[in-house]
Amino acid sequence: MAETRKPLPLEFEKPIFEMEAKIQELEELSRSTGMDLNGQMRPLKNKLEQLTQAIFDDLNPWDKVQLARHQFRPNTSDYLDLVFDDFIELHGDRVFGDDHAMVCGLARLDDTRVFVIGHRKGRNTKEKIACNFGCAHPEGYRKAHRFMKFAAKFGLPVITFINTPGAYPGIGAEERGQAWAIAENLMLMANLPVPVICTVIGEGGSGGALGIGVGDKVFMLEHSYYSVISPEGCAAILWNSAGEAERAANALRLTSRDLLKLDVVDEVLPEPLGGAHRHPEAMASDLKDKIKSELGRLQLLSTEELLEARYARFRKIGALFGDEPPRAPIVEEEDSEESSTSEESDPAS
Repeated sequence: MAETRKPLPLEFEKPIFEMEAKIQELEELSRSTGMDLNGQMRPLKNKLEQLTQAIFDDLNPWDKVQLARHQFRPNTSDYLDLVFDDFIELHGDRVFGDDHAMVCGLARLDDTRVFVIGHRKGRNTKEKIACNFGCAHPEGYRKAHRFMKFAAKFGLPVITFINTPGAYPGIGAEERGQAWAIAENLMLMANLPVPVICTVIGEGGSGGALGIGVGDKVFMLEHSYYSVISPEGCAAILWNSAGEAERAANALRLTSRDLLKLDVVDEVLPEPLGGAHRHPEAMASDLKDKIKSELGRLQLLSTEELLEARYARFRKIGALFGDEPPRAPIVEEEDSEESSTSEESDPAS
């Protein structure tokens, strides 16, 4: 990972940090004096694990939002290094420019060639500003659109990593067709003839997240969130105050557990104890194994089976009372034209 500084504790993490500091003091004392203090440290380490488990089992939605935004949480760039080999970044939308908030490129997942797309937030201040804090412009989504078509042309599975508070909301972005660019991505991804696997690794905010979020499988990391709007945005609209963000987070049902119940996501991927930011390599290893296993299953399906299952997967979201999702419609343009012609020519119609 890019930085090695020890992260500042979130409010609910402070008891964990305090106990870790006590254990570290004993370890330093043992090294400096040569005394064997394992007998004192072992109970503390067991207690630390129990405390951490208890705290993380009881996190509320706002706590989850804070974890999803953690300054050292693994981001797309980290997973590109830890999960894939031979990553080659490709640039530009061939219309306006190259948006650094969206990273696209070729890579290898062990022996499988894939195409990877993800939001890029940056780690330090300079990188964050260059990447608009992960908020992509229309050219970012058009870049993703361009390279998803490239992946389809060469039969490459598409892997996406979602980590954005939302699409960039500036006037320039709207003038260049922000909503249109996202809508075109939704339509394209719904019909890509290759496997598509999407994972929410941190923040999943609004259409900015959905713009690369339509896939055969949609996963969420345990402490990520996925929502129609950020808690601050929701609070500003409903209560005229971003200070009500915690209240909004509790109402939005944005946690991985909530969205699994609602069939918005297919599976929640457990994070190492204490969160992915504490054990990024372990999280990356688990994520890699999951993507590989699901990709192997999806590659066994025919294109028709793949597209029909993807269509049904999204149509069932919001279904009430066990309604069966409709099958994907098959519309033949020539047939529809012939049908309309025959109706016009038939006086009895």
